[in-house]
Amino acid sequence: MGCILIVAEIQKGAIRESSYELATLARQVGGGREVKSVVIGSGVADQAEAFAKRGGGEVLLVDAPELANYNVDGWSRAIRGAVDATSAELVLVSNTPIGWDVAPRLAAALDAGFVSDAFKVDDAGGDLVFVRRVFNGKLDAQVAAKADRVVATVQPGALAPFEGTSEGGVKPLQVDLGELRTQFVEIKTAEAKGVDLTKAEIIVSGGRGVGAPEKFPEVIQPLAEALGGAMGASRPVVDAGWLPHAYQVGSSGQIVSPKLYIACGISGAIQHLVGMKGSNYIIAINKDADAPIFEVANLGVVGDLFEIVPALTAAVKAAKG
Repeated sequence: MGCILIVAEIQKGAIRESSYELATLARQVGGGREVKSVVIGSGVADQAEAFAKRGGGEVLLVDAPELANYNVDGWSRAIRGAVDATSAELVLVSNTPIGWDVAPRLAAALDAGFVSDAFKVDDAGGDLVFVRRVFNGKLDAQVAAKADRVVATVQPGALAPFEGTSEGGVKPLQVDLGELRTQFVEIKTAEAKGVDLTKAEIIVSGGRGVGAPEKFPEVIQPLAEALGGAMGASRPVVDAGWLPHAYQVGSSGQIVSPKLYIACGISGAIQHLVGMKGSNYIIAINKDADAPIFEVANLGVVGDLFEIVPALTAAVKAAKG
């Protein structure tokens, strides 16, 4: 029986939390399979040791100067070397920008099945069934790959990070990187602009259910201001150009954890839930009683936001005198 191979990522000198989440998933669906990992970089033996002790199992370390910064050619060859060394049947990669880039290429090179953006994996009689949200979170799709080997990317934040200890050591793995066709140039960090939602204690966010861009200053922003908070938005709102990206809450926007989060007309795609489910108290307002946002809400209101939100704004102003 082949093992499960975790592709760990290092961000700002440390293993990403999403990699520890993969360690949790690997043990949930292991089915007797051994859990192993690969850590890629230059001078990262200490991080490989840390991951081995916290869920990574036996960690294969691919350490080379050419891998000091992410390189899709180098990473693809390094992971393929780890797959060959372990006979891995399932390769787990975080659904991050690196995962988006390397995982499909890896699956094609291995002639493996590929599943993207899963948030849950079930064991159906020994066969793995991956669950991912589709149609902007309206439906959950169950996907089973018809292949002996599967590469899957997993949504960060979908599981709790592995918090236990594990018995595992670090084993250097020599991989022939050959002539790399891509070259790292530099990292550019965009200048922070607009609102910083990460510091807001109260956030009122609107989704596509708000209906139109002019409704945000008319309906959503007044409630945020009455509460002394900030206005946020879901990804479809930003993609439609209704609000700038600075207002986006989610895995590709800002990760927030306010004392109070009010979601108005937001269905609750996993990308959005990842960005706000750490909030202390969540109120969801949506006409769809089956919207996924209610799964994480402390208080759910099924109704028309255009009736509820203005009434709530008026009540807040009245209470403040």
